[in-house]
Formats: sequence, C-alpha cells, structure tokens
Amino acid sequence: MTTKDETKVAGGIARAEKLTPQERSEIAKVAAATRWGAPKATHRGEIIIGETRIPCAVLDDGRRVLTENGISNALLGWRSGASKRLKKSSAEDGAPVPVFLAPERLKPFISREMIDGPLTPVTYIDGSKTIVGFDATILPTACEIWLRARDGGVLQDQQQDKVKRAEMLMRGLAHIGILALVDEATGYQEVRDKKALQAILDKYLAKELAAWAKRFPDEFYQQMFRLKGWAFNPLSVAKPGVVGKYTVDVVYERLAPGLVDQLEKLNPKTDTGTRKSRHHQWLSSDVGHPALAMHLHAVIGFMRVCSSWEQFLNLLDCAFPKKGHTIPLLFEYKDV
Repeated sequence: MTTKDETKVAGGIARAEKLTPQERSEIAKVAAATRWGAPKATHRGEIIIGETRIPCAVLDDGRRVLTENGISNALLGWRSGASKRLKKSSAEDGAPVPVFLAPERLKPFISREMIDGPLTPVTYIDGSKTIVGFDATILPTACEIWLRARDGGVLQDQQQDKVKRAEMLMRGLAHIGILALVDEATGYQEVRDKKALQAILDKYLAKELAAWAKRFPDEFYQQMFRLKGWAFNPLSVAKPGVVGKYTVDVVYERLAPGLVDQLEKLNPKTDTGTRKSRHHQWLSSDVGHPALAMHLHAVIGFMRVCSSWEQFLNLLDCAFPKKGHTIPLLFEYKDV
C-alpha cells in the first residue's frame, strides 16, 4: 500500500510540475471559490445580438448571469487599458465598478443603489474555471447609463462608438426579456417550470395599473396612416378599429414571448368590444415601459424609410420576428 501511495504522490507532483503558472493559479481560485460556497453554472451558452456574442449561464441558485468580459466586449469592443486602469482606481476608492462602466464621465449617472445592487459582481464556478459575471438584467441598465451620458452631453468624441453599441444592444433587447433570452441560449427553458416563465413576464407587467401616460408618439400613427394610404387628422382621436389590431401585431407581439396572452388576461375586452384600459398601462415602469419606448423608436425608423405597409412588415419581420416565427430570407423581399 505504501508503494502505491507514493506512486500516486509522485504522479501528482509530476502533473503539477507540467502546469503553467496560470493553470496553477486557476486551480487555486477554483479551490478557494469552492470553500467560499460560490455558485456553480448548471447551464451555459451565448447570447447573440447581431455580431455580438455574450457568454451567459444559469447558476445552481437560479440566477442568470452574463460574464464581465462578454459585456465589456459588447459595449467597448475590447477591454481597453484605460478602462481597466479606471476600474482599479475606482476599487481603491471603495466604489468598484465593472470595466464596461469604468470611464470617469459615466460616474454621475451611476447611483449608490446600482453599485450595491445589480453592479455587484458574481463569482461563480464553471467547470475548472472561476468566472466573474453580473446579473443578466445589468445589460440594459448599463446601456441606459451610456445613453444618459450621451444625452447629458458629457462624452468625448472617441466614446461615441460605445454609445452606438449601447443603442444597438438596447434595440436588440427591446422586444424580448433578457432573462428569457438567457434561458433560450442555455437550454434552460427545457427544465424551468411554469412559475419561472411567469416570473419573467412579471418583469414586464405591473401588478397594478400604471398612471396613465402617453406612450405612443403621434408619429407612430401618422406613419401608419401614410403607409396604409389613409388621411390623417392630428386633431382627431378617432381611429379605424383595425389600428388596434395592427398595434398588437407590430408592437406587443414582438416585445416578449407570451406578453400578448398575459395582457389579454389582465385587460380583456368588455361586452361592448372595448377595454377598460390601454395595454401599455399594464407594463411595468422599470422594464416594460423602457422596452416599449425603444421598440417604438425602432419601428418608427423603419416606417420612415418605407413606401408601403407591406414593405414595412417585411423589414419588421426580419428585425423583430414574432416568437416562434422563422426569419425570412433576404431574397424573399419584394418591395425593398
């Protein structure tokens, strides 16, 4: 027995000597993270938005996370040396922020609540590696911070490409909940229960009616009337009954999976064929309304460049297909 044990020890020493310093460091990190009780990835995949790929995972405690490197590459295009230096400096000041929000000009738009909440990093174990990630809902929040900084006029010219990336990501996320997207990328939707899907929808839907606010710009209806060849009177609130059907088609059915079904339950038609409230009044203020605004911004942009309703629907089906529908091939377009 002694000889066998000594052989195992000798073999272990020989294998350890073959490891690179980086490999030895990673093994030590995993061992330390295990002792700390760090969560483990049970499902993993990639979110693909255009040409951007962001690694994601579902942890054994149910959290959905995106990697810091993935978010940084998506927003910055690379992990710049300046951003890493700014991150190190902020950590020394006691207020650490991730690389993708490290630029000094973003600081006024990052609250203490964000730092203590969604900006808190999550270290988890993925196989033989430790990964630093963040709750998946941080992605639209990070994009919004960049866009608010742009609107505030505080960014430098060389930072405008980061804003364009943030805007692109927001548009890509506007029509689907980020949690549902992570579930689809990792295959987690195959094992989640109905309550988990309901929790995703609850992010979009408020428990009570939100205070009434005008959510649909006049231009949305003006462009719809133009493309349909109808006369538009901005002083009249009366609209053809089919306008509601078109609105559900081009807006609500493309925001998030299952959203229309849930809205129909919460806001059904009365015996007279009308509804007691508008659909958008049931959307939550923190997720639903921003998603609606971003989607309408993109939809109106498509409307402006189209000359017919059919051409507009072709473009919309390509950019924001309904859940479960196949994206048409480019050569199928007739009016573009």
